Amino acid sequence: MSMGFFLAIAGNIGVGKTELTNRLSAELGWAAHYEPVIQNPYLDPFYQDMPRWSFHLQIYFLGERFKAQVEIGRSPLPFIQDRTIYEDAEIFAKTLWQQGAMTDVDYANYVALFRCMVGFLRPPDLIVYLKARPESLMERIARRGRESEKTIGFDYLRRLNDAYDDWMTRAGSEFEVVTIDTDRVPMQGDTPAFRDLLARLRWRYPPQAELRLDTGDR
Repeated sequence: MSMGFFLAIAGNIGVGKTELTNRLSAELGWAAHYEPVIQNPYLDPFYQDMPRWSFHLQIYFLGERFKAQVEIGRSPLPFIQDRTIYEDAEIFAKTLWQQGAMTDVDYANYVALFRCMVGFLRPPDLIVYLKARPESLMERIARRGRESEKTIGFDYLRRLNDAYDDWMTRAGSEFEVVTIDTDRVPMQGDTPAFRDLLARLRWRYPPQAELRLDTGDR
């Protein structure tokens, strides 16, 4: 069975991953997997008390993204994934551990589980990494007005950005990555950058040619 194209959208909180996923899915007709934020039972408690709930939150995200990527790997359809499983380990769990919000034991157990799980997964064909300054992220988070995100601080976003920069210096050896600085390259609306990305994806994964039944003589 042939595999459909697997596109992953990566980036920090508030950078515009879900909006881009929505628009690409609508334009291309590809299935989309979204980050399980609204239904995550640990998210609100986590932002109130990170050390208490960090491990629970990260295990929840890890399990949900693993299930999504298993489904993607089994499907012949093209998919877009809103945030990757790799960001859970490379960015969020690592940052929580580094700032003392996750214990050494919990982090070691988390990383061991992550490494075991990703060995069973099909990697993305392409990662589109969206980036922005922490100041821009704070503004975008405020505009969307999620109650659970009102306590997100500037320093936390800066730490996450630093972790993304570190990961991206290494990710190119494992994945094909396209980086878009959304502070300089606007992606909202019918912009040249958005149209260019659409054209690139259509070229990489063109629609399947219509099958023609042989009705004539051989």
